Parts: sequence; C-alpha cells; structure tokens
Amino acid sequence: MRTLAFIAAVVLLAAPAPRAQGSRAPSNRGTLTTITAGVPQAVREWDSRTDAMLRSGDLRMRMVRDDTMIPGRVTERADQYYRGVRVHGADISRQLDDHGVVLSVFGNVYGGIAISPDPGLTIDEVRASVNTLAGLEQPESLEPELIVLPLDEGGAPAFHLAWRMRAVTSEADIVQYFLDAKSGGVLLQYSDRQTQAAVGRASGVLGDSKKISVTGSNGNFTARDLLRPPVIETDDMKGDPLRTLDYLNGRIVLGPSDVAADSDNNWTDGAVDDAHIYAGYTYDYYFKRFGRRGLDDANIRIRSLANPVRRTTADLLQFFNRFPDFFVNAFYAGGGVMVYGVGLPPGVTLGGQAWTFTSGSLDIVAHELTHGVTEFTSNLIYLNESGALNEAFSDIIGTSAEFFFQPAGSGSQRADYLVAEDVVTPGGIRSMENPIAYGDRDHYSRRFLGTGDNGGVHTNSGIANQAFYLSIEGGTNRTSGLAVQGVGASNREQIEKVFYRAFTQLLPSNATFAVARAATIQAARDLYGAGSNPERAVTAAWTAVGVN
Repeated sequence: MRTLAFIAAVVLLAAPAPRAQGSRAPSNRGTLTTITAGVPQAVREWDSRTDAMLRSGDLRMRMVRDDTMIPGRVTERADQYYRGVRVHGADISRQLDDHGVVLSVFGNVYGGIAISPDPGLTIDEVRASVNTLAGLEQPESLEPELIVLPLDEGGAPAFHLAWRMRAVTSEADIVQYFLDAKSGGVLLQYSDRQTQAAVGRASGVLGDSKKISVTGSNGNFTARDLLRPPVIETDDMKGDPLRTLDYLNGRIVLGPSDVAADSDNNWTDGAVDDAHIYAGYTYDYYFKRFGRRGLDDANIRIRSLANPVRRTTADLLQFFNRFPDFFVNAFYAGGGVMVYGVGLPPGVTLGGQAWTFTSGSLDIVAHELTHGVTEFTSNLIYLNESGALNEAFSDIIGTSAEFFFQPAGSGSQRADYLVAEDVVTPGGIRSMENPIAYGDRDHYSRRFLGTGDNGGVHTNSGIANQAFYLSIEGGTNRTSGLAVQGVGASNREQIEKVFYRAFTQLLPSNATFAVARAATIQAARDLYGAGSNPERAVTAAWTAVGVN
C-alpha cells in the first residue's frame, strides 16, 4: 500500500484557521447578553424586551414558521440591527403557543454599539478586493453585505463596521471575508465550506444493489428524482475539477447534459448512484422523523456533484495540492449544493487509511445535507463554539439517519456511532462514543482553544456528540467519570427529536455550548414534560461533558 507522503493530514470537512489582518477603523467596546429564558419570569422579561426592540427597529423579524413537532406552536427568528445595519451573530429565537403566549426565548444581543454606519468603501471596491483575496473573479450577482461585526478584544466585544462577502477561491474553498468598511483591511476570514419518476437499479460504492429514483424512459434516464416533492438532482462532473470550480464560483450554470445519465436504467457508477439515493434517504428521514420538508422546510432543490476529479494517480498528482477536498472530503457549498470527493486511488492511503468515494457513506451524505438545514434555521456561525455545534448537529443527524435505515451493529453499512467508517477504512474519522480515541474532545474543560480548524469546529464537536450519545446509550464520560442513565436505544427517537428541535428552532446563530445545553433541556420539556426521562438524560449528559 502506498502512502500519501507529500501532503499534510486532512480531516473530513476540515477548514483553515480564521485570519485577521490589515488596518482597522476605530471601534468601540460594548456588552454581549446571552438569553436562555425558559422559566416564566425570564420569559416575560425577554418577551417584553423583544417586543420593544421589534417596535424600535433594533430587531427585525427574519422568519416565522409553524412548529412541525408540536401542533399550534410557532417559532420566530429576529435579527438585531444597529441604525439599519445587521449585527452579525446577534439574533433571537422566540417560541409561542397557539394562543400567542411566549414559552421560551433564546439568543444573543449586543449593547453599547456606537459606531458610524456609513462605509468608506463602495460595493465595487469591496468586490474588487475580494476578487484579489480569493484569486478568482466573483459573479456580479454576489452582493457584499454591510454589517456590524463584533470581535472579541480582551474578553469584551469590540464593534467594527464591515463588509461581508462569501466567495469561492481559486482552490475551490468557500470563504467568508469581512473587510473593514473604512480601510478595506481584512478583519476576519474563515472557510465556510461545511465540510462531510422512473425507478431503476443501482450499484452503490460498496457494491450493494438498491433502487434508484430517476426520470425518463426508452434509453434516456437521468438522475432526477420525481418521487419526492423537491427537485433532487445529481450531476456528473466527469472528473473535471476546473468546470466544477467554475460552477461553484457562479461562472457557469449546469444544464441537462450535466445531469448524470444512463441508457438502460441499470446504474453502475457508485459515486453518482449513492449521492443520488442517499440524498433521497436523507429527505425521507427528515420528513418521517420531524415532518420537515427538505433543507429549507419548503422543498428547495437538492443538487449533488459527483466525480469532481478522476480517481486516478495522475489526477491525484496533478490536482491534489490545489483541490484536496475533491479527493478526501465532502462539503456543503451552500444553497442546497453538495460536493462529494472521490477518495484515493486503490493502494494509496492517508494516515494508514484507505478512502473510497465519500458519497458511499449514508452518514456523510446526511451530514452534508444537515449543514443545509442549519443554513436555513439557526445558521450557526462556522467558528469556535457555534461552529463546533454546527458540526456536531451534522454528525448527530448523519448517525441518526444510519440508525433509521440500517441495522445496528459493526461492519459495513451497519448503524453505529462512528463517522464515515464505510468509506474511510479502517475506523472512519470520528467517534461519538469515544471522541478521545480520534484526538477529539469529550469534555468542555479540555476543549481546543486555538485558532486552527476555525477554532476547533471538528475537534470540539466531540463534546456535543458525546452528550448526544450519552443521552441515548448512557455510560460514563471518560474525562469527568460521571455516569449517565440514557433513555435507551429503543427510545432513540426521543433524543433525536430533542436535539433537532433545539438546533433548528431554539439556538441563535452564535450559540455557545451552554446555550445548547439550555435549549436541549427546554426542547425535552416541550416535547416530553418537565422531569421526563429525556429531560433527565439530556441534563445529566451535558453535566457529564462539563457543560453547565
């Protein structure tokens, strides 16, 4: 077996460290208030304050959605604004019953903002700067957003007027750039690539045979699912990384000729087949378990890109350094678009592990699509603790989808608490049962505090993953030594619904682990009542992993 000696270690869905640089315009320091109102007195206080902020324009309603889990309930999401400019990472989620009574309020709001809302840079100047930073011209349809950007300085938020623009780079990364609105210096940047009907027969990546929902007849079948409400489409990029990059950057649109096709409806390209089939499985899991209609709960198109490069030694040598994620990664590119890496050529390993087509793992596909659900709900910022919660929720749903469709056990295509174990062998890349075994954290006291990996979004996701695992299976946290009585595998659905409810309906975009603890406890009370087994299990699990 050959080993990839010419590259550094790569982790599924890993991202470069956030970077701040350049000159900054004057800022002022203020305060951050974190809201976890679940008891009546606190709810009344924050309900009143929320209404006052809505009336004054300090909050603007972003979304109002009916609750799909508890009839009659409604969830509202409102963003904070300062003098007409949105405050990044500041929002409130409010839950109401069928009489309009507010039941809980969660969120983050900033106080003491005192900066000028007038930018010095024009939109065209911002776009030109981002084109230079990204090494690639961005389409005119992408508009920068003027925001108030809070940055932690000495333990308190300092506020900067900034232009925010999301861009595809020449290396196919997807980066959020925050430019000082006066000087143009880079205040912050980080990777936002949120990385892991006719019916025919298909062979998956692992050689399994299964049904595939496609469209067409008489020798012209395409990977377009007509059996489910949204458009679920899989495009075959035919091993062309530059065309894939051009699409992600908005320079080209994909047409009918890009949709994967087969002449006899007996599909044999496992990378295409599994990407398409497992996208449908994930849609079904969300609808059957939670009543959710796709990523945005309104049946937005789901588009998967398979074969972004060829799985050959020649392509590996030519393209790996520029496009590593087209090989040993899978990522959510935003707007319902997923990209699945092809793995490594046979006989080539990375860190002693072999990689095959990443779409061949149901938990990877469900993980990626869940980044889309997060985008359209809590929109957890992909940095630090909120980023770790973002990653954990994707792992939680990926694992839950496995248990929904696959028999429990060890081995290929068996549901377990490992991540990506079907396509990264041996062992996968993360463990929810024992995060430490993979170099991840299982306790808040040991969380990663550096800047790498966007502030440890993958490493620290193990803390929330462990809380989810303990809430179901029970056991003892290896760091704290605290034991948890879980609800048991037969009641797995209860904990899945608790975490789904908290992460999609209650969490604000800049949530911390402490807010996630409060929100999941609130969700358990909403669904099963105060003092219920799910509430006790979730509370004990967060305590065991050091989140109080």
